[in-house]
Amino acid sequence: MKKITILLAVLLATIDIAYAKPPKKVTVSFTVQGTCNMCKERIENALDKPGISKAKYNPSSETVTVTYNPRKLEEIQLHNLVAIAGHDTDKVKAGDQAYENLPDCCKYREGVKCDHD
Repeated sequence: MKKITILLAVLLATIDIAYAKPPKKVTVSFTVQGTCNMCKERIENALDKPGISKAKYNPSSETVTVTYNPRKLEEIQLHNLVAIAGHDTDKVKAGDQAYENLPDCCKYREGVKCDHD
């Protein structure tokens, strides 16, 4: 009887873990190519969406830190939002048209460095 009780307890714990909901907020950081404060504003605006509570981009380290709800968004969607705005991430490359729409001073692929910060 004791073995059945232990087995049942282990089974219930396993089921509980398997069906546990993800946390309401998660914070992740990832690399985003950008050159200046104009890029910073564009990247942060691209991440100003429902399900995202905070996004901060640091142009000098080329890192964005995002706090979001994983029940509403997957991490890859964050990368896609930034890429749609014209900026490459470590997982998603921006489309050529989105990149070409950036101001000339923000063309990070050409090694441009902004002087208007």
